[in-house]
Amino acid sequence: MATILLFAPLLGAIIAGLFWRVIGEKPAQIIAAGLLFLSALLSWILFLGYDGQEQTIQILRFIDSGTLVGDWAIRLDRLTTVMLIVVTTVSSLVHLYSFGYMAHDENWTPSEDYRARFFSYLSMFTFAMLMLVTADNLVQIFFGWEGVGLASYLLIGFYWKKESAGAAAMKAFIVNRVGDFGFIIGIMMLYFLTDSVSFTEIFSQAEVLSERTISFLGMEWNAVNTAMFFLFIGAMGKSAQLFLHTWLPDAMEGPTPVSALIHAATMVTAGVFLVARFSPLMEYAQDTRNFIVLIGALTAFFAASVALVQNDIKRVVAYSTCSQLGYMFVAAGLGVYSVAIFHLVTHAFFKALLFLGAGSVINGTHHEQDMRRMGGLRKKLPYTYWAMMIGTLAITGVGIPLTQIGFAGFISKDAIIESAFGGGATYAFWLLVIAAAMTAFYSWRLMFMTFFGTNRGDKHTFDHAHESPISMLIPLAVLAVGAVLAGMVWYKPFFGSVEYVHEFFGSSIAMLEGSQATLEAAHYVPSWVKVSPFLAMLLGLGLAWLFYVRRTDLPGKLAANQPILYRFLLNKWYFDEIYDAVFVRPAAALGRFLWIRGDGGVIDGFLNGLAMGVMPLLNRVYARAQSGYVFHYAFAMVIGIAVLVTYVTLTGGAY
Repeated sequence: MATILLFAPLLGAIIAGLFWRVIGEKPAQIIAAGLLFLSALLSWILFLGYDGQEQTIQILRFIDSGTLVGDWAIRLDRLTTVMLIVVTTVSSLVHLYSFGYMAHDENWTPSEDYRARFFSYLSMFTFAMLMLVTADNLVQIFFGWEGVGLASYLLIGFYWKKESAGAAAMKAFIVNRVGDFGFIIGIMMLYFLTDSVSFTEIFSQAEVLSERTISFLGMEWNAVNTAMFFLFIGAMGKSAQLFLHTWLPDAMEGPTPVSALIHAATMVTAGVFLVARFSPLMEYAQDTRNFIVLIGALTAFFAASVALVQNDIKRVVAYSTCSQLGYMFVAAGLGVYSVAIFHLVTHAFFKALLFLGAGSVINGTHHEQDMRRMGGLRKKLPYTYWAMMIGTLAITGVGIPLTQIGFAGFISKDAIIESAFGGGATYAFWLLVIAAAMTAFYSWRLMFMTFFGTNRGDKHTFDHAHESPISMLIPLAVLAVGAVLAGMVWYKPFFGSVEYVHEFFGSSIAMLEGSQATLEAAHYVPSWVKVSPFLAMLLGLGLAWLFYVRRTDLPGKLAANQPILYRFLLNKWYFDEIYDAVFVRPAAALGRFLWIRGDGGVIDGFLNGLAMGVMPLLNRVYARAQSGYVFHYAFAMVIGIAVLVTYVTLTGGAY
């Protein structure tokens, strides 16, 4: 069963990508989507029927060289089964959604095979992600990790005639390579330290490694802390954490189904999964975990602040993803890995719902993405409106305070905030609460600007706005159910007592005494701590209503009164400009120098000129030497032997 669900997306990618001309474009799409639904069905059967016993399913011998033995195998445990249902469920719904969305996309990608190719890329992406989450060793997780990067490059740049799409794809690929460089170093360190790439063998040596040191940059470092730090650098790139986040908003240049697939449940959550998978080592890497908490909290705050002023509907949701990932990393850094995975699961439902809902708005308004040219669409797109309303209620954390009753985000996000306070990370607690207020503001701002008020855009576009086809609405309905129920259904397994969480996850997640104490303390924080996220949500909602419903002139006045702050947020804290000045321009200047002075001046000018001057002379000498007469060659051999004998005699080599 596990083998079938792993390889079904790969088979779909091959059929849709290579054989669509034989079977037809539409059948290729149907087969690719059908195999994804098969994979999703098997994933749910596996998850619901999992007996808690860790298994290793061998597929084939991959690498066998000395002590480097990397089998291709499926590591089946509770963490794997959770990730399987998240990845395959969202991916299968995205495949279904794409039938309707890509059907009206001919003007964007004028290519005969673009639909079949798009479905092939989606399936290949899903296979790479499944290979990552089922990995049993460092080699396999690396191939899955890089496979996801390759597929995301193809999907982000799918609109290949748009220059901005190509640039966004390159940016995503390059920024992720920066993080992946750290990931590779971490992998090499673990192999050097343990002489194995097997997770089982590496995890069994966790306590021993915590007492070892490793020489790096002329200094001695704790082995576990160093290796986990470099692995987290890789996670920062994939999960778009602060400093390596700049690729994520630009990835919106790809088709909207790609945005939902990459930003909701798959690629960007790979970093969170990586930290949870390596929890047996992370438990001994306290310094790295403190760094993870810091980066996660800053990312949650930063991305939420930028989303406050964005006008592109997809970019608002993209920065929201970046912020929510920060929440997950705070939980993972605190050692409550189950809570991080809890928010990963709930986030997959409501964020995929918001992305696909945004795509439905874009489709219904003839590819309009600027919220300043929308308004009053709730009657034109009623189903999309209610779907996005549910997603907004989930992400902003609407529920009944001091209970476990509420939308998915209310329960999982509050669990992280309570864990931050219970774990003693006070600064993270406050940053997350402030981010929760900003989350409510920008989320309701999106709803009010898009669906309420009067139309602010083109009258013809508004008059002809229409609801999306059924193939796009069904995924919204399914995801809406998850956005409502996921938090309440899975509260105990992910955020219950230490015993309950341990029973559910088994050995797939390690929690030593410190992490157990944090999880336990999270349940006994003061009531004001538990209520604070809800109050922050009300504050954000109230301000959004005041600014975009009651007094619509206030946003413009505030931006005019605070131009520096407005431009600072609108330009995303100027990270792109700083990176352009510090890295891009110097690299481009160096490249131009090497091209003009090096290649053009030295190689083409001097060396090639020297060669052109010397070669005629050498040609004449070689032409005379290669005369074709045997006695010339015999004479040259005799001279050579004489020179050799003379040399040996004079140097004493004959004795």
